[in-house]
Amino acid sequence: MRAVRYHEYGGVETLMVEQVPDPHPGPGEIRVRVAAAGVNPVDWKVRSGAVREVLPVDLPAIPGRDAAGVVDEIGEGVRGVRVGDRVFGLGGVTGATAELAVLSAWAHAPDTWTDEEAAGAGLASVTATGGLNALGPLRGRTLLIEGAAGGVGSAAVEIAVARGATVIGTARERNHEFLASLGAIPTTYGAGLAERLAALAPGGVDLVLDTAASGSLADLVAIVGDSGRVVTVADHANAQRLGVRVANAENDSALLAEAGDLGRQGRYTPRVERTYPLEKIAEAHADAERGHTRGKIVIRV
Repeated sequence: MRAVRYHEYGGVETLMVEQVPDPHPGPGEIRVRVAAAGVNPVDWKVRSGAVREVLPVDLPAIPGRDAAGVVDEIGEGVRGVRVGDRVFGLGGVTGATAELAVLSAWAHAPDTWTDEEAAGAGLASVTATGGLNALGPLRGRTLLIEGAAGGVGSAAVEIAVARGATVIGTARERNHEFLASLGAIPTTYGAGLAERLAALAPGGVDLVLDTAASGSLADLVAIVGDSGRVVTVADHANAQRLGVRVANAENDSALLAEAGDLGRQGRYTPRVERTYPLEKIAEAHADAERGHTRGKIVIRV
């Protein structure tokens, strides 16, 4: 099969499209013929070696954690899916940006989603849902999402709105119309946020989900007055110091199925800002490293 690989930690110049052996699923896993694969911040952080102490990988490695495609091989003990089913899901820290990928968590992709949208749903939806679950019931609550226009943030907006929350989302001003289209009340982040929130939510903000790791965690705690009402999926460095809970992404098929159900109801559509062909993987990673992406970057395989 064709796959993207890097043979050493480093910059985007290490990424190459090569012929590599086909992978095969183990017990409890499936293999998909990949239509599209997501590009996530963790991909370039792993590739660069920036997180090698926490997430070491065997080199050479194929980047990518989430993908969408058609099932073509099923491992021992797997139930509820057949060869030919269209699914989206997650594998290991690496392995998705290839013609064939092994997934350990998956769900059936809604017909309402394109392949690119389905590829962008895996890691974003489980990260967003995990963070929202940690905050507890949302119906009738006012939720602030820091970094609401990114892949995880935009997923969290739609899922939280579907759960009955009033959502205020922070983003650059150019993304405010986008946030409003998702059902959020947009505002800018940074200095003066507390004052802007007081005007937007006179009754106060009940809960906060941080998806940005922009250094604002202490300010977010101050806004709600209680670190127990703040969850971050991104700022591990400051969370422990401030007593803020961290929600880590998990390969959980139940969370993926929940996202798929919302997709079928028209209540969650993964937002894709840009799509690149497999051969343009270096450009896609460079794009992701620059940050400030609206929704997801996806590789079309």
